[in-house]
Amino acid sequence: MILDSVDLELTGRCQLQCLHCYASSGPEGNHGTMDTASWSGVIDQAAALGARRVQFIGGEATTYPGFEPLLRQAVSTGLAVEVFSNLLHVREAWWELFALPGVKLATSYYSDQADEHDAVTARGGSHTRTRANIIEAVRRGIPIRAAIVEVVDGQRVERAREELHALGVRTVGVDWVRGVGRGATAPPQVSQLCGRCGQGKAAVGPNGDVWPCVIARWMRAGNVQRTPLAEIIAGNRWRTLVSTVPAPRHRKVCNPDCKPSQSDGSDCAPAETEACDPSYCEPDG
Repeated sequence: MILDSVDLELTGRCQLQCLHCYASSGPEGNHGTMDTASWSGVIDQAAALGARRVQFIGGEATTYPGFEPLLRQAVSTGLAVEVFSNLLHVREAWWELFALPGVKLATSYYSDQADEHDAVTARGGSHTRTRANIIEAVRRGIPIRAAIVEVVDGQRVERAREELHALGVRTVGVDWVRGVGRGATAPPQVSQLCGRCGQGKAAVGPNGDVWPCVIARWMRAGNVQRTPLAEIIAGNRWRTLVSTVPAPRHRKVCNPDCKPSQSDGSDCAPAETEACDPSYCEPDG
């Protein structure tokens, strides 16, 4: 398999505890067993396999102690970088990092009303802080996209989308809760996946586990702390797992809403719904 992009879930720790979080991350989460040197090795391996893009996610990726050197390494390696952050707290030094060539931001946003947004994140004041940092990113000219997940009935999704556009966010994706993590009401099913999992992309978790997608975390193909990434994605288990993911039933020319928009529970449209032809999709990251 030719690797085009890799998602690095640096940590399970997050200041928020979103109702639908696919990773079940939160303040009690941890950074796992992958140290900075281990993550650095994965970045080098991904680049050697031809990857062009890397996404740093969590949890909250910026809480990982080695976040800054890893981001700088990815940039110096020539990878396009996306940092998916809740934008709850941004250190001044990080704005300089986010302004590096090839770096983009992504975030989650749930409502134009603070109380509704905060009810989803389970943290008061999160809407105000995230919104302020979205505005700051736009002001600084840092590319940023946003993902809205429809978590509760009657959620002001369209108003949130309108507000984000008004704030200067050009790309806004909308998704719904996946049946994984805190959003699960039953054992996870491949029907919750987009149909493109493992096709040119891979994900690595805080303990080194490798999955075809961060959403498909029950589909463990191997562990980079014991086996090189190249061997894992070339192995029989990887091929078997990827083959179980159903292809999208329908294809259409897509708009930005169809692009992968990972958040606290968001990715491509599930396989049982109408999906786009990936060749038309704007690249993630």
